[in-house]
Amino acid sequence: MNCFGIDALSGLPIEVVFNERIEQVRPVAADIAGDLMLAPGFVDIQVNGFAGVDFNDPHVSVSDVEKAIATILATGTTRCLPTVITGGPDEMRACLRSLRRAQREIPDGAVIAGFHVEGPYIAAEDGPRGAHPLRWVRPPDFDEYRRWQEATDGGVRLVTISPHWPQAPGWIARVAADGVAVSIGHTNASADQITAAVDAGATLSTHLGNGAHAVMRRHPNYIWEQLAEDRLSASFIVDGIHLGKAFLKTALRAKTIERSVLVTDASSPAGASPGRYRLGEQEADLTVDGRVVLAGTDRLAGSALRMNDGIALLTTIAGISIQDSVRMATVNPASIIRLGHRMKGLQPGELADVVGFRLKAGKVEIESVWVSGTEKATLRKSQKY
Repeated sequence: MNCFGIDALSGLPIEVVFNERIEQVRPVAADIAGDLMLAPGFVDIQVNGFAGVDFNDPHVSVSDVEKAIATILATGTTRCLPTVITGGPDEMRACLRSLRRAQREIPDGAVIAGFHVEGPYIAAEDGPRGAHPLRWVRPPDFDEYRRWQEATDGGVRLVTISPHWPQAPGWIARVAADGVAVSIGHTNASADQITAAVDAGATLSTHLGNGAHAVMRRHPNYIWEQLAEDRLSASFIVDGIHLGKAFLKTALRAKTIERSVLVTDASSPAGASPGRYRLGEQEADLTVDGRVVLAGTDRLAGSALRMNDGIALLTTIAGISIQDSVRMATVNPASIIRLGHRMKGLQPGELADVVGFRLKAGKVEIESVWVSGTEKATLRKSQKY
């Protein structure tokens, strides 16, 4: 197989030759490349559901996960981490077990690169807790973490924890030693607690700027502390709703593009019509203006963001280049979770996860998607986002 276009990471016209892996990347004349952009497949390390399917449903069916993954693929995302949030111990484990079964059984199961567990070891306070149910917030338990891994055959690749718990540094060190990425999120932690978490092995801040108090001390506070910690990368939800323009631009300058990651934090309404949906044991509404909120409240409960739209919004809201936006959606998240053969971009030896897209009127329009060298037939004109 081969394809021609402009390398979205380098800006150079190229031909990519591939089977399951990329075999060659050759320069070509600009007129051969045309205006098609080629990028590594997008990597979303935080997605709670899609297309009306809730990954936090303990009984989610294989066919429903297959439907969600097909819709996610149409947005250019070729690898993702289905994300399970705070819930009862048995329910969380059942969710992970159901998702692992789908990973094994659906034709595009390889798109599921592993799993992200966000909570339940988070702050209980309103604000930092976000949309996570209060009754299931609890302190870190390494035995529970091992049960997550047993349910997924070792597939948990990322966990989010608040380091305010006294047990947090020891727990983080053991999980990091297991080769799993640990992220700080939904936290009210002090500067010393954040430093202790990073010393123990935390490498990321989960959706920085969200999962926080509406009003807080101007300084010091846990957002400034994470922004200033150069050992932490940070993920951001860029949907024009979760973060203001000034904060996003400032945060990206503090973290730098190299340590910044785009996530959707999509929940079940993403890719669906406005209405009422489920997020675990709670109900959530997708409003006509694109917000996902806990039913009857104005509290955000994930997003309806599509990854290709997030890339486009990064360029318009933050004023960064398409190259930097694509980097935040590809090699950066792949590096956080140490996703093998996906951390170098369009280079020989990497998996042939390739997305072809065009820039039109400020939008990223997906034209073609390959996963491990196989073009995805799920992409139809009517599904273009």
